[in-house]
Amino acid sequence: MLMRIKICGLFTESAIDFVNEAKPDYAGFVLNFPKSHRNISLDEAELLAKRLSSEIQAVGVFVNADIEYIEEAASRGIIDIVQLHGNETADYIKALKKRVPLPIIRAVKPNGSKIEALGADFLLLDSGKGTGKPFDHALIRPKEIEAPFFIAGGITPEAIPALAEFKPFGADISGGVETDGQKDRDKILAAVKIAKML
Repeated sequence: MLMRIKICGLFTESAIDFVNEAKPDYAGFVLNFPKSHRNISLDEAELLAKRLSSEIQAVGVFVNADIEYIEEAASRGIIDIVQLHGNETADYIKALKKRVPLPIIRAVKPNGSKIEALGADFLLLDSGKGTGKPFDHALIRPKEIEAPFFIAGGITPEAIPALAEFKPFGADISGGVETDGQKDRDKILAAVKIAKML
């Protein structure tokens, strides 16, 4: 099974150059979430998205954002996919889909029980709100997950092969490809190479 890979939390031109070289499937921008050191504005994201290879899909990561804000990001051509990392409800997702015709990834914290998509196209299993901490992978029960899913949370390049047993749609990495808070070229290249071999 082909495992896709997403490199998330890009906020510098050099990081864009690294992912352009590595060619992951997705590149993520954290938008309008000041609590994250990876947070960028729409204007900053627009410049980075223009630099991003057209072979890589841009994902906008939003936390309880106004739908109008997501709509603006989409209309400006900054993002190809929406990732919701807050407490967004099924009604919110339904309203968002009417306004923004892009695929939606919904982040959830697995607890061993059924995980509902709530209208999202994909799910992202994470330990919390981008904490960078791994969760107990014994809680992943693929048959109980309603949509194709990514696995996130403290993943390093070396940890990617162990994810294959769960048959995820993809792996989502941010801090695991950083050194001192900045994206690391060698780690990004290694992560993408490993994922593409699975």
